[in-house]
Amino acid sequence: MVVPELTADEIQARVLHRDGLMLVIDKPAGLPVHRGPKGGANLETSFDALRFGLPRPPVLAHRLDRDTSGCLVLGRHRKATASLGLLFKHGKISKTYWAVVEGGPTGDEGTIDMPLGRLNAERGWWQKPDPEGQKAVTNWKVLGRGNGLTWLALEPVTGRTHQLRVHSAASGWPIVGDNIYGSGPRFGEPTLHLHSREIVIPISKNKDPVRVVAPAPRHLQERLRACGWNGE
Repeated sequence: MVVPELTADEIQARVLHRDGLMLVIDKPAGLPVHRGPKGGANLETSFDALRFGLPRPPVLAHRLDRDTSGCLVLGRHRKATASLGLLFKHGKISKTYWAVVEGGPTGDEGTIDMPLGRLNAERGWWQKPDPEGQKAVTNWKVLGRGNGLTWLALEPVTGRTHQLRVHSAASGWPIVGDNIYGSGPRFGEPTLHLHSREIVIPISKNKDPVRVVAPAPRHLQERLRACGWNGE
């Protein structure tokens, strides 16, 4: 699934939260956040449309995989971006992802504690379970089931590359549409069913944390409904 770059109007329509320090936007699936070594469409190209009166466009405070949709945080100026970077680094920002997986866990909730390491040098960012690798912890909770699928809320305690995808697949319930770690388009579904649903950011010391929710994207909705989602 390759998505064209967003126009100014399209990316502005995806702003979920805006204040003086940061923006949270609803990233579409299929569009990388950075320009790759071979060029091509990417999200950063559209950031100039998100200045909203500031002299410079916002910059990424973290990243999402190309095929993951949902909440993406941008810093609006250098100091804010540095503060956000520290919050992400030290695990102060809580993230909840929605995933639809093949099969599913037998229980209702649990924790995956499974270190991850590089798959091999040729595959760059691809990961594998590795007892000698970096610590990686994911909390999960079942939100619904149906049609041989399970709708999960996944909360990464650590922030390893592809963590949720590898943890799900290695647990025996790969994410629908995962063409790297899962069975790929076995359901005739080329799009990864992983969505950054909610993010909670304690950006100001004397204010409540900012909580932002991204609506379920169109490509998840059919299978979410099969698992009991009511459209909210």
